[in-house]
Amino acid sequence: MKKWTAWILTLCLTAALLVGCGSGKSSSANYDRAPAEVSDEVGYYDMAETQAAGALADNGTGDASVLPEGRKWIVTVNLSAETEDLDGLMASLNEKIAALEGYVEDQDSYNGSMYSSRRYRSASLTVRIPAERVEEFTTQVSGIANVVSTSMSRQDITLNYVDTQSRVTALKAEEARLLELMEQAETMADLLEIESRLTDVRYELENRASQLRLYDNQVDYATIYLSIEEVQEYTPVEEPTLWERISGGFLDSLKRLGDGMLDIMVWILVSSPFLLVLGILAAVVVVIVKKHRKHKKAGKKQNTGTPPEDGSAPADHA
Repeated sequence: MKKWTAWILTLCLTAALLVGCGSGKSSSANYDRAPAEVSDEVGYYDMAETQAAGALADNGTGDASVLPEGRKWIVTVNLSAETEDLDGLMASLNEKIAALEGYVEDQDSYNGSMYSSRRYRSASLTVRIPAERVEEFTTQVSGIANVVSTSMSRQDITLNYVDTQSRVTALKAEEARLLELMEQAETMADLLEIESRLTDVRYELENRASQLRLYDNQVDYATIYLSIEEVQEYTPVEEPTLWERISGGFLDSLKRLGDGMLDIMVWILVSSPFLLVLGILAAVVVVIVKKHRKHKKAGKKQNTGTPPEDGSAPADHA
């Protein structure tokens, strides 16, 4: 009995050792494969980061020369510039826009106020320039004006454009099929149903085609919003020193003080007719108020028996 018990214990221990060795080999195999799997994952994430960086450059943060071809981009530029001669700058801008085969879509001008001692003039333009010549235009503007700020954005509309284009193709095919069915219609009800659907298809087709034309115009011509201010002194590009800030601020304060005094003088001269009428009315009111107070004071003296100021005896009220 003891021998059988010993054999059973020996068999159990042997089986436990075999199982442990098997699991050790399995774990070793897993650890052997782990570096390869981790390496594959790292390679995947590196590739994902590279693609993300490329997509970021495609969205307009990079240079225009690295934009991928075959995609649809809407380019928008915002420019803020200063000039000492607004009329001369506008004439030069029109010449350069025409030379670049662009056009002015919208223009607003402000010629200042008649009540100010100086006419602060400005203009804002919406310019359309061929997309491939945007950098050329901004460079030319920098050469004839003081560009204070500039920004550019690029919007990728490739997916929307392809989706709209595919929808147009499908609608044209459906239109052709409906025309064929209209010729084969045997009853008036079928004919009316086909005509109703054909009307809906043509309406949507026109809208989609119009959207494609709008996309083409926005892609082919960049939109540039140009704001121009006429100034006496250009905004400095470099950061001024402490002394330059103090002296410049002092001179600017004197200048604003002088401009304010001139504005007040102009306002007084322009408003002098109204001020004269108001002065006359105020004088009349003051005279009336003084007379009223004088009569009121004299009446009080008579009622209290106080001798009048001329020395005569008060009247007898018996």
